[in-house]
Amino acid sequence: MLMRRVGVLALQGDFAEHIAVLHRLEVEAVPVRLPSELNGVGGLIIPGGESTTIGKLMREYQLTEALNGLIAEGIPLLGTCAGMVMLASRISGMDQQSLGAMDIEVKRNAFGRQVDSFESDLDIPVLGQPPFHAVFIRAPVIESVGDGVEILARLADGSPVAARQNNLVATAFHPEIPHDLRFHKYFLSFVDRKLEAKAA
Repeated sequence: MLMRRVGVLALQGDFAEHIAVLHRLEVEAVPVRLPSELNGVGGLIIPGGESTTIGKLMREYQLTEALNGLIAEGIPLLGTCAGMVMLASRISGMDQQSLGAMDIEVKRNAFGRQVDSFESDLDIPVLGQPPFHAVFIRAPVIESVGDGVEILARLADGSPVAARQNNLVATAFHPEIPHDLRFHKYFLSFVDRKLEAKAA
């Protein structure tokens, strides 16, 4: 069995919840605040929080270049809520820096403020049945995607809220909140595949 070691960006936001999920899945979870803490990780999660704050702290702690290096290596990344904003190549109506790794355009706070948070049961084919109970908190939405991007889930009105491009996965919702571990297991399948290819 390959040793799975996954970093969770721990600058701001709900990183502790992702770490708890990884522990439930018997994965070594590493809180990442400095570039040196990325050494040896087979995957990385960028959690929800405040994307402008996360971006500012990433620059302050010199993590941006290190994360771009991981992306160039093909290390799997999961970005949830603000993490999706950080992975996007375009943020509509905003001059905000991001990693620009995924060929998607997102709109921040697309559904309104904290009080407009909501929950929805989503059909996510890659997870199978039953539907995934998704929690949206000041959530972004995907407004457009490039040719190499697979949409994983949509709301009832057709709005895309999860996508994948190669080893990069992004969700507008918080998969760490419900007790359903399937989305993290889906992400870990990319981590396993990358580790197996490396070991071969």
